Amino acid sequence: MKSGFIAVMGRPNAGKSTLINTMVGEKVSIVSHKPQTTRNKILGIMNGEGYQAIFIDTPGLHKAKNALSEYMMKSAESALEGVDAVIYTVACDKGVDKYDKERIARIAASTTPVIVALNKCDITDKQIVPQRIAELGEIADISAVMPISARTGKGVDMLVNALVGLLPEGDKYFDDDAYTDKSLRFMASEIIREKSLYHLSEEVPYGIGVSINKFGVNERGVTEIDADIVCEKKAHKPIVIGKGGAMLKKIASAARYELEKLVDGKVYLTLWVRVKEDWRDSGFMLNQLGYNPKDIG
Repeated sequence: MKSGFIAVMGRPNAGKSTLINTMVGEKVSIVSHKPQTTRNKILGIMNGEGYQAIFIDTPGLHKAKNALSEYMMKSAESALEGVDAVIYTVACDKGVDKYDKERIARIAASTTPVIVALNKCDITDKQIVPQRIAELGEIADISAVMPISARTGKGVDMLVNALVGLLPEGDKYFDDDAYTDKSLRFMASEIIREKSLYHLSEEVPYGIGVSINKFGVNERGVTEIDADIVCEKKAHKPIVIGKGGAMLKKIASAARYELEKLVDGKVYLTLWVRVKEDWRDSGFMLNQLGYNPKDIG
């Protein structure tokens, strides 16, 4: 039996969350076209014949600009502690820059095996893919460069086989039917945040939080969820609500559909919009979102 922990790292929008969801076969991390949407290390658990791989999703590597951003970067760096392997995800269509090469080389120079997942090959000119593979292959000490498409699943099976080969012998950490270590309450907040980011225009940046006020099952077996969508500026509130509440209803409808799949039952969802201009630098709000303000430093 093989088992172990694998950190999934890379730049914003490289496809880390999509890759984890594809490998696990369940939605454990939110996906958005907006960068830096992953804020917590999220465990995705993949069970297979003779192995259990636990994936740690990390925020996209970037320069910290505020308290939440700093926390996200510390979260990404700490994900390397005690893992058995690293997947460094690179977007093939964007290319490989100096930052990626330096980061990969630094990780590969340690004792932790590194596989570079060259993602989004399905939307990249076929003539460019071999060039990217050759360029990445010049980095010393990496275990492999594997072209994949996390969106379509092409090449992911080969990546999984390579990862399993790097895992040590050991016992299972989680039950066979587990696919994440996160609570339903946390997953609900992430689903609402994902749908908010998807439906809102570029006028509202990724600085949106979700705070769950109530999560429980009533006497009729219906899951009742009451949550706040928290934005940074007063001007954002009417955009989130929309004319006649249309945008908020659209977000709620999309979120409810996913939430009912999550809890396998009917969901009664109530959403509110709240403004807290400094929420990303607020210890209180970080705590509401599931972060420990003490970890910010």
